[in-house]
Amino acid sequence: MRFYRATAFLFPRSYERRILFFCFGAVHVPLLACIALQAVTGQWQLGTLLTLLIATLVGTGLGLAAIHALLAPITQATQMLAAIQTGENLAAIPQGGRDLVGRLFDGIATAANETASRIETLTDAAERDPLTGIRNRRGFLDSAEQILRGRANAVLAILDIDHFKSINDEYGHDTGDVLLKALARRIEDHLRRSDIAARWGGEEFAVLLPETNLDEARLVMERLRATVALDTGLGVQDRAVTFSCGLAPVRSFAQLGEATKQADAALYSAKNAGRNQVHVLGL
Repeated sequence: MRFYRATAFLFPRSYERRILFFCFGAVHVPLLACIALQAVTGQWQLGTLLTLLIATLVGTGLGLAAIHALLAPITQATQMLAAIQTGENLAAIPQGGRDLVGRLFDGIATAANETASRIETLTDAAERDPLTGIRNRRGFLDSAEQILRGRANAVLAILDIDHFKSINDEYGHDTGDVLLKALARRIEDHLRRSDIAARWGGEEFAVLLPETNLDEARLVMERLRATVALDTGLGVQDRAVTFSCGLAPVRSFAQLGEATKQADAALYSAKNAGRNQVHVLGL
């Protein structure tokens, strides 16, 4: 590091040019020594000097080209490290040998894998509800945007646990949390592989059913509603747990906001009609 810092004034923005500068000088040492010797002795041999000069220039060119090529992997490694710092995905990392460059690329591969793993963990944590383990609202919207890219035929369901406040008041918040986790598992277990579910907030859950019409979605959610109503393993002793649900069609991600309002309105309609029901606004 001492020599590196001492020579920083030479091409301060180009480490490669600094190396080439010293190599260029080193290659010309034999020629300069020959000139100095002949100058001291006074015996000039122009043929020898000319031959040595040509050989030096050719050697310099070849040496500089080789050094430039040998430094190329370090330039590539620097670019990869910069990409890792900005969170970019690296398509492929070259494999080196057992020398310095090989160890450098091995280090980059390790850094890239660890960074990708951390990003994936952070992204997953940011998009997962910490209590239930299913998607949160952000994770739901990110997944919905992928599913509803362009135009699609999907249905949004918003469901809400009936009398959840009284369950919390009577049995305590720990029981309420157990219920939320159990219901989240039931929802994911009973939905189709293409459907996505999320904790929308509080005791509300959201479900997106792609490539589905309202009649099909209603059948899926009615089956889930009946299963939950008969389930005795939801963590609430001697008390049936039910939910109310509202459905709304959604054709694209741009329409998801409006579909959410319609599904909410249908949900409140189900609540007002006595709860433990699945409603579609206007039906």
